[in-house]
Amino acid sequence: QVHLAESGGGSVQAGGSLSVSCAPSGYTYAYWCLGWYRQEPGKEREGVASFYNNDRSTYYADSAKGRSTISQDNAKNNLTLTMFELGPEDTAMYYCAFGVGVFNNVGNCPGDFWGQGIQVTVSS
Repeated sequence: QVHLAESGGGSVQAGGSLSVSCAPSGYTYAYWCLGWYRQEPGKEREGVASFYNNDRSTYYADSAKGRSTISQDNAKNNLTLTMFELGPEDTAMYYCAFGVGVFNNVGNCPGDFWGQGIQVTVSS
């Protein structure tokens, strides 16, 4: 059973930065992707950024381009998303997603397994 351990997040003032990390375990798939999604109360979940292990490629949603970075630990397969220049609109619950058998970069990682979510709050 795949388990996704999430950490990081928290509260920050507008203009600051925060990081969220995801550590997957319990999987045996040769090809996979890891991604971060976010969801505000009353709104649909949206992708933020993703990583694909086949070619170590990344994807950033329009809302994250230019102010986000993804780092991946090849040994531990941890995925860390850091977002800069945060604003109140970035306040949301952030979820780690793990997609199995994904070979090509298709943008936002299609999640088959999900973390419990971690809160990010940005004050004005």
